[in-house]
Amino acid sequence: MSFLPHQWQPSDTELANKTVLITGAGAGIGRAVALACAKVGAEVLLLGRNEAGLEAVYDDILSAGGREAGIIPLDLNTTDAARYEALAEQLTEANITLDGLVHNASVLGERRLLSQTSPASWQEVMQVNVSSTFLLTRALMPLLTHAAPSSIILTSSGVGRRGKAYWGAYAVSKFATEGYMQVLADELKAASQIRVNSLNPGAVNTKMRRMAYPGEQPDTIPSPDALTAYWVYLLSDASQSLHGETLSAQN
Repeated sequence: MSFLPHQWQPSDTELANKTVLITGAGAGIGRAVALACAKVGAEVLLLGRNEAGLEAVYDDILSAGGREAGIIPLDLNTTDAARYEALAEQLTEANITLDGLVHNASVLGERRLLSQTSPASWQEVMQVNVSSTFLLTRALMPLLTHAAPSSIILTSSGVGRRGKAYWGAYAVSKFATEGYMQVLADELKAASQIRVNSLNPGAVNTKMRRMAYPGEQPDTIPSPDALTAYWVYLLSDASQSLHGETLSAQN
């Protein structure tokens, strides 16, 4: 059953006066969520490694009448803790607080048996999908606390809830994502107004999905734009009762 209330649609000002940072915002789900958040009033901070992609989303937001977005070019595979701390300092100096943090960026890695997975691929997947989530959240926690009530959304996957052969490091990284969400949510439940949830988008027509399922007909599964209401709802004040939940956008 969907966690989204029946027939819920965001108002034109659902996220007005809110600032949301989205990783992997230059394409796919990240791009769609950024545009959807901007459409309902949010100031969006676009983080990703492809600066040209971020600039294109920036232009699309302005063309649609949204607030001017921020562009943060970062390669999560090579960024260290000091750079995340520097980013937090820059945002603080600019008097920016964070009402929402969407961890969307992921890499697929090698689709093969764990015993055949290269150490380099394993390290990249864990760095981008797991370590960067920890480091970025850790650095930005004061900004989320200052804006509370605020929301953190971690993008999960079905293979991070039930392991499957040939999903290798990616599946393991998504199990880690779920574990991180649960631990952080439990830590925050008593003394914080920051809520944390994981969201499994399900099958979505993205570049990663096409890489994982090259034989699948893309037009048989939803586009990212069709599912953005789930992210907008979790970022809105309407979802304040949801915390520490393992959620899905599709049954």
